[in-house]
Amino acid sequence: MKIALVQQAYLGSKEATLKSTTSHIIQAAKNGAKLVILQELHQNEYFCQSEDTRFFDYAANFKADVAYWSNIAKESGVVLVTSLFEKRASGLYHNTAVVFEKDGTVAGKYRKMHIPDDPGFYEKFYFTPGDLGFEPIDTSVGRLGVLVCWDQWYPEAARLMTLKGAQMLIYPTAIGWFDGDCVEEKQRQLQSWITIQRSHAIANGIPVAACNRVGHEPDSSGIMEGIRFWGNSFVCGAQGEMIAQADSTHEEILYAEISHERTKEVRDIWPFLRDRRIENYGDLTKRYCD
Repeated sequence: MKIALVQQAYLGSKEATLKSTTSHIIQAAKNGAKLVILQELHQNEYFCQSEDTRFFDYAANFKADVAYWSNIAKESGVVLVTSLFEKRASGLYHNTAVVFEKDGTVAGKYRKMHIPDDPGFYEKFYFTPGDLGFEPIDTSVGRLGVLVCWDQWYPEAARLMTLKGAQMLIYPTAIGWFDGDCVEEKQRQLQSWITIQRSHAIANGIPVAACNRVGHEPDSSGIMEGIRFWGNSFVCGAQGEMIAQADSTHEEILYAEISHERTKEVRDIWPFLRDRRIENYGDLTKRYCD
């Protein structure tokens, strides 16, 4: 199965960015992709660099946004993974991945569970933790374990998706560097990000696809220096092997071939799920074992 990850930059407005994203999806479909994955909060700038209530207005168009991407999925004939700002009620918002079937119907959605609160990534101000659980989404291209960005760092999320039958882990993402950091620190951060996700593939015996933003986005408040999103979208196989990887500076439609049969082969020789000692894992539900 051919999949496509759309790594792109924010183009200064929602309208321009949507036009570009739509063009990439259509191109990916023409090139044979059956599954297209978009990056985190792909319609707008990464607004979480500051705390500003005016950005809640972005979520007011959630229903219209769902209708728009539903139509694009149907016209392109692809399963489409989007990342949208959802207004559930005034004062209650989610960072939500909506997955569309190739006929445009909503196959399912996932509300981001792990919410960061760091300089330049003030997401707790905007997003309520998800309440839909770690539930894979059934589609015509397989059972997809869709998670979002900060979820990438948590092996528990990847494991639970796997235990519920996910055939692939998917991470729409918005992560990057601060220009003031040294080269060595930037590389440590990037390699940590890649390594933790490859480890999820290995530990669970399934492919992983991470689609990240690219380009520099200034902080609208002028307080922070802005984020230079590091791209490096990638797909790895069930043994963590790199299948495809984008660079850190360019927009790109990243293609990869995924085989569910390969997952079976890997799990037959590395049966990590078989050897789990589940009777001894009770402490995992604690915050810390004092």
